[in-house]
Amino acid sequence: MRSLLLALGLLPFLIQATNIVLSNDDGWAEINIRIFYSMLTQASNSVVLSAPADNKSGTGSSDAPATRLTKPCEFNSCPTGSPPQGFNASSPRLNYVNSFPVTSMRYGIQTLSPKFFGGPPELAVAGPNVGANLGLTTLISGTVGAATSAAQSGIPAIAFSGTSGSQTAWTAPTTPYASIYADLATNVTQQLIASGKSFLPPNTWLNVNFPAVGSSSCSSAKDFRFVLSRINYAGVGAAPDVRRCGGTRLPTERAVVATKPGCWASVSVGKADTKGDAAAGVQAVVAGKLAGLLSCLPS
Repeated sequence: MRSLLLALGLLPFLIQATNIVLSNDDGWAEINIRIFYSMLTQASNSVVLSAPADNKSGTGSSDAPATRLTKPCEFNSCPTGSPPQGFNASSPRLNYVNSFPVTSMRYGIQTLSPKFFGGPPELAVAGPNVGANLGLTTLISGTVGAATSAAQSGIPAIAFSGTSGSQTAWTAPTTPYASIYADLATNVTQQLIASGKSFLPPNTWLNVNFPAVGSSSCSSAKDFRFVLSRINYAGVGAAPDVRRCGGTRLPTERAVVATKPGCWASVSVGKADTKGDAAAGVQAVVAGKLAGLLSCLPS
């Protein structure tokens, strides 16, 4: 599938190679992360994958030292008895860590980045997660945990999640949703990179959720639109959000992804230390950086 970034001719010569660490909570051998790795690399980025050896969905911000494998990695991608950290012999930028997503992301930042980049990464991305991470689900998501841990260590970070799909090995035939989600995630990443450094304010992460991919609708990356959103519902007396689309209250990400007709993806701006919503001023910075990407929901 041709990348949406290339198909639309977006940002053709404006983006220089960016050093990126990629992780997830579904495991290093899951198809979503492998296709995303390939598309980020094809977009001329320098990417290192550092993800759990096995599916660690729902582990939030858990963290523990990596240990030797007492069973094979997911999809038999490494054998029993393998060391706590390892890599694909034919592609040493593909790395597993036998622990949690947070542990895997930190290994990518502290150990692999100096090896491959000569220093820390410029950006951290996680996903695309198998299944959406909306609202309070962010508190238990390992994909979100990986992204927020990177942001707390000073690395701008994005968590991507997609509604469609199930745990699938990287060796399986490529599914439409996996290609579409990787394409969309690459587009968001490249838009942020093109906005210039620093990519995000301190202690800030983006939570991006894609709606379901269909056979007749939402069946191509070009069908999707992005909307700036909130992670959580704003209670009575909550401070206003950034002014967007004629108002000062952003829609929740759950409302965005559920909007029909259309294929609406949510982009929420969060505080890494709480996993909650960022203030209006920080939302405004992100809205400016992604101005060429963002749309308004139909009224």
